[in-house]
Amino acid sequence: MHCPYCRNTDTRVLDSRVAEDGGAIRRRRACQRCDRRFTTVEHIQLTVVKRSGATEAFNRDKVVSGVRKACKGRPVSDDELAMLGQAVEDALRGAGSAEIPADEVGLAVLEPLRVLDQVAYLRFASVYKSFSSVDDFADEVAALMAERAALDPDVTPAAEPAEADSP
Repeated sequence: MHCPYCRNTDTRVLDSRVAEDGGAIRRRRACQRCDRRFTTVEHIQLTVVKRSGATEAFNRDKVVSGVRKACKGRPVSDDELAMLGQAVEDALRGAGSAEIPADEVGLAVLEPLRVLDQVAYLRFASVYKSFSSVDDFADEVAALMAERAALDPDVTPAAEPAEADSP
């Protein structure tokens, strides 16, 4: 650790505390050369493990960018997308592992996106879950409708088309 005042690399840790609900460590340090004190905050580096086995650092902006594509043309603000990105990162950090499989990142996106905008959720889920037919969409829409009906009893599920009367 370099001293921010004199750039000396010889610093001493005076105190360490857990911060941000265990997601970071705050350290109070003193420079051995200039005797000035400063604080550092160390965060756990989340690493995403791709299907190929390659790894890369977790990037919240990359998550937001992917969700933004699903939200194109929808009434979703940049602030809402930023909050969704933060919620995804918090969920992944809360899992307690420094290495996260890429599919878990997608799973962490689904729930907050479903709450934010159901149409965007269907768009994202169709790619993430690899929908292969209209039936996959219909099943997902039926699950959303059933959930909405369970939460709000005044909402009635879509009615079946009435059959024509036979003479």
